[in-house]
Amino acid sequence: MTDLATSPVGGSQAESRQAEGAIAARLGRMDGLLARPWAVRSAEALVSIVAAFVFTLLCTRINVNPLNRVGQVSGLAMVQKYAAVVGLPVLAVLLYAAYRGSLARYQVLQRLVCAAVAGLATGVVAGGIAVALNGTDWGLGGQEGDPGNLMGMANDMLRGQGLPGVYPPGFPAVLAVWSKLFYGGVGGVGYAMKDVQLICSALVGPMAYLSWRLLLRPVWALLIAVPAAILFLDPIRPYSHVTMLVMVPMLAGALRELRRAHELSTRSTVLRGVGFGASFGVMFLWYSGWFVWAAPGVFVLTLFLVPWRRGAARVRRALLFLAATLVSAGVVGSPLLYELVKGGAQATDRYAYLSVYIDPAYIMSWASDRNGDLTYHNFPWHGELAGQSAYTLLLLAGVALALGLGLRSITVRTTAATLISAWLLRFYFASHLAKDKAVMLYPRTTWIILYALMILAVLGLMFVVQRGAGWLRTVQRVGTDGGPVPLTLRPAVTGRLVAGAVCAVALFATMAASWSADRYMPTTKPEFVPTADAKGIDMGADAWRAHILVNRDGKCPKYDPAGPTDCAPVNKQLKEYNNEPDKGRLWCANVTGEEWALTCGSKRPW
Repeated sequence: MTDLATSPVGGSQAESRQAEGAIAARLGRMDGLLARPWAVRSAEALVSIVAAFVFTLLCTRINVNPLNRVGQVSGLAMVQKYAAVVGLPVLAVLLYAAYRGSLARYQVLQRLVCAAVAGLATGVVAGGIAVALNGTDWGLGGQEGDPGNLMGMANDMLRGQGLPGVYPPGFPAVLAVWSKLFYGGVGGVGYAMKDVQLICSALVGPMAYLSWRLLLRPVWALLIAVPAAILFLDPIRPYSHVTMLVMVPMLAGALRELRRAHELSTRSTVLRGVGFGASFGVMFLWYSGWFVWAAPGVFVLTLFLVPWRRGAARVRRALLFLAATLVSAGVVGSPLLYELVKGGAQATDRYAYLSVYIDPAYIMSWASDRNGDLTYHNFPWHGELAGQSAYTLLLLAGVALALGLGLRSITVRTTAATLISAWLLRFYFASHLAKDKAVMLYPRTTWIILYALMILAVLGLMFVVQRGAGWLRTVQRVGTDGGPVPLTLRPAVTGRLVAGAVCAVALFATMAASWSADRYMPTTKPEFVPTADAKGIDMGADAWRAHILVNRDGKCPKYDPAGPTDCAPVNKQLKEYNNEPDKGRLWCANVTGEEWALTCGSKRPW
């Protein structure tokens, strides 16, 4: 199996070069272009991105009424039908190549099919959101909540009022540019929001997969990227979690370069440092929060990885790489860094919701402020073993394997450092919650901790497979030297197993993506929507809000629940959010008036 990485996890440099050479030798003149590594890598990225976009575009043609459950079911089924029509031929080609094709061509096909599955995974989610928004020009959330705040930031940028304070400006800037290009600027950001939500949602799978391909072979990258992308994708704010998904493998990739900086020329060291640094800077502008949770652990790990005792020359080369990385990251991220330094003391998060009220040690699931009928009395659902479920135990078993078999791997070390860092900061901020009356976004560590556990579990499985394959090869060599072969592991068998695994991941992706999209279908109980702290509001409220706003042509949405002439107007004067003075007390959402004192520990402020 070939790889994007110079020295991929799960294979030595010699093995990687041998595999690349085998492909080049066996493809022949007809496939001369694919024999070039850059062409295969480019094709892999292109296939993943195109698969995501084309499938999302295809789903925009589904015409059902998403305001009733029958229409929603029909729409979700249509998405699945399209996924089968597109995906089954692709998987069939992979299986045929695994059984009948040459090894070289199968390896190229495997890379392209894995890339396509990663793109289709979040393409199905985005396609489901397109069904939920059928008939309206607005995105999830309408003009309310976080989408409304983002629109206000974009409008402020369009009015020339600068960056949105300490909030990462990347997504609002893209929203402002998109509105300026296609919707007339101020007043059109609401319509631009729908496009950008769908595009960014579709891109999450390809971005996660291609990031992990810097370190892992196709099937292992797919095993991490697809479940994580679907689980963490939030189509209302799709920009946030893609940064987390990409950041961890990028950090591991940068630390890998740090360890081998002494093998590179000065020019190559600087260029690689600048490349990683610029990438981190862009991610920081896109969404900065994940860097906060990972920074302490990665900083300590970096200190250990610098070869302090290996000679001055090696230390200088490592420090040169670090300097190039940090300087370029600082330059690219300087707009937000400036705002954080200028206004960081006032950036206090006091918004509490269901995930703030639950057991802080629970990190296997997450509930937003769209909690439906859930309360901290019935969420989370506890498992049988001291509250832990079988899913938790399986993840922990994978973590044990990763730490026991692969602690020398830079990917394992980086992931573990990120997990420990987020874990400690989570409890630091949660332990100060009652005293400081500040949440400081600590529930968001749930995502990055769970992501780290998932990564380690897959890596643990990978190390077991590698050890097993190595043992079988040893047995085969012994059998060949001393008599008949007791066990054999042919490359063809390995390829078939990998092809089967890709098919299984693809099936999981379609089911999981449908689950993800179904959560955002317009609520069938609009009477629960109006107040932000009322019990009963669910994740479908955001799509429902999109269907009650006037479309760009001045007409009401096709399926407006209030009727064809009673939709809400566009608020063209959206202001920057969070501009009220800090009152020094928690704001407890998802809590009714009579429960405020019991939950929040204070008198209701009105």
